[in-house]
Amino acid sequence: MSFPDRKIRVLVAKPGLDGHDRGAKVIAASFRDAGFEVIYTGLHQTPEMVVAAAVQEDVDVVAMSVLSGAHMTLFPRVRELLDQDGLDHVLLTGGGIIPKDDAADLGALGVGRVFGPGTATTDAIEYIRDWFSRREDPY
Repeated sequence: MSFPDRKIRVLVAKPGLDGHDRGAKVIAASFRDAGFEVIYTGLHQTPEMVVAAAVQEDVDVVAMSVLSGAHMTLFPRVRELLDQDGLDHVLLTGGGIIPKDDAADLGALGVGRVFGPGTATTDAIEYIRDWFSRREDPY
């Protein structure tokens, strides 16, 4: 079911100690250009801070950028906290330096598609739009 009168709200997050935010800023700008409402958390967010922002901003999607190698800790923890806060309907996706085997393991834990270096921003935009158009109204 789609919601044509409502913009997709995306939280772009940079959890952990990784200080490289160029990719997060590029994807945030691309999401805005695509018509999404975007909230960017800034650097050095804890999983708890990411989820608190997701709750406060009432987002549909949390898109995390993880380049530090901590993806197998950060993504599952954010998914766990989202679920605990009743946000199991929120898509958790993102990108970074994530091996294919790890991406598959994350998928089994409830994380959506993850995007690696060099992925076109349009791929992430299309993925989110497709997910949003197929989901059931959680409200």
